[in-house]
Amino acid sequence: MKHFLIYTNKHKDQELATTKRIQNYLETKGCTVKLKVKESDWKEEADSVAEEEATDIPLDVDCMIVLGGDGTVLQAARETKKILVPIIGVNLGTVGYMTEIELSGLEESLDRLIRDDFKKERRMMLNGKVCCVDGTVSEGWALNDIVISRSGSLQIIEFNIYVNGQLLNHYKADGMIVTTPTGSTGYNLSAGGPLVEPKAKLITLTPICPHSLNQRSI
Repeated sequence: MKHFLIYTNKHKDQELATTKRIQNYLETKGCTVKLKVKESDWKEEADSVAEEEATDIPLDVDCMIVLGGDGTVLQAARETKKILVPIIGVNLGTVGYMTEIELSGLEESLDRLIRDDFKKERRMMLNGKVCCVDGTVSEGWALNDIVISRSGSLQIIEFNIYVNGQLLNHYKADGMIVTTPTGSTGYNLSAGGPLVEPKAKLITLTPICPHSLNQRSI
């Protein structure tokens, strides 16, 4: 790999010290580097209805290096879903399940990228649509999960879950988590769902606090 895009969450790298460290190192190795700095926290953007397209992301990059935490990786994946650029994360957060590179091994990892010493993994993404009674439709993409949860008064939600047009199950719960294998380590895990091999081709349904003794993840 010779052409890189550094995607930085400025909330995590406020002085851009790590960003400049990576940029300088790659450029000394003869690589081209472009920067994309996100000024606001990823959580604010994730709550927005409007979804940013990848119009300002170059098509000729070999790899996107994402600096932040898992949330920054999720945001980067949404923005690049149409151009399929490989993404690797540098952990500037806390746990960092999705970020492969730690700061202690940064230069070594960059060297491996430059000499193509790596394996690519393909990951699923989810597409969700909300169809309202007035005919409006909202659509979004997720690398990790889509959650249907209650709003307003604290009441139980009743779910009829259909798969390919056939009724799968009926639930009474506080919500429902629909997750990819990548997202199995997030909200799904906290709600008692299973850990899933990241490259598996499946979707997990995990009810949130189901009002039943035997209804668990499917």
